[in-house]
Formats: sequence, C-alpha cells, structure tokens
Amino acid sequence: MTDMIAVAYPSETVAEQALIELRALHTEHTVHVADAVLLTRDHNGEVKIPGKPHPAASGAMGGALWGGLIGLLLLQPLLGAAIGAAAGGAVGATAEDDERTQFIKSLGQRLAPGHAAVIAVIYDATADKALPRIARFGGEVLHTSLSQADEDEIRSALHAHQAATVG
Repeated sequence: MTDMIAVAYPSETVAEQALIELRALHTEHTVHVADAVLLTRDHNGEVKIPGKPHPAASGAMGGALWGGLIGLLLLQPLLGAAIGAAAGGAVGATAEDDERTQFIKSLGQRLAPGHAAVIAVIYDATADKALPRIARFGGEVLHTSLSQADEDEIRSALHAHQAATVG
C-alpha cells in the first residue's frame, strides 16, 4: 500500500536537506520511496516544482526525437527534428498540467511565501528507524493519506524535535 506525505518546512534549504535524507533512507532500504518532489513558494507567492522540466521544453525534446527518427526514414533527419521540436514545443506550451501536478500546486498554495515542502509517495517504511532521522528537520504535516494514528505519530515526532530545539 502506498501513502502520500507532504511536510512543510520554513525554507527551501531545510526542505532540500530533508529530501536528501529521505533519499538516503531509500538507498538504505529503510524507506521505500516511489516518488518524491520538492515544492517551493517564493516570496511573490508563486508555487514552483524545482527540477520539473517546463512542458514546452519537454515537448520540444520529445518532438525533436520523434521528428528526427521520422525524418531519418525520409532521409531528412534535421528537417524532421526541427519540425518535430517546433510541434512538440507548441503542444507542450499549450498542454494543461496533469492532475498530479495540479494537486501538488494546490498544496503549494497552502505554504507561506518563502517556505517549501517535500511531498513523497512511500510504499513501505521502517518507521522507528526513519522517523527520528526525518524529524530532526522539524516541519509541519501539510497532508497525508495515512491513518489518523500514523499521522499523529509523525506530527508528534516533528513537534517533539521542534520543542527540543527551542527548549
């Protein structure tokens, strides 16, 4: 069973560190991450997903590849790549974000300007080993698909770390 967890952090730097730690836990097989993304909200309120390619750029890349291959069959690979890149870029620029991206951006709207979040889809975890390592970054649970008991356990671990840091 997979679960989604979104944790907000007071800065992009802290969120990046938490994401690095989450990836280290994945490498150690303590947490099995299906996907994880960093989400930021800049001081102007704009929500961004760093590292996610712009739709027009990825459309142009895909179009150039397919156009080049088709052009190769017609003995005009450069012309095919150019036409494919233009068509792919146009399609990518006009394409709407998928539902997943829309949901992630809606979570980003809940962040305070200048804050960031890590959103992870996890399909298995050894909580007693993973939670203390992630809790040291603090944070606030933004959203989960966990049971209320599991969500409360995460909230309490994050708050316990924050209380220890302040006190």
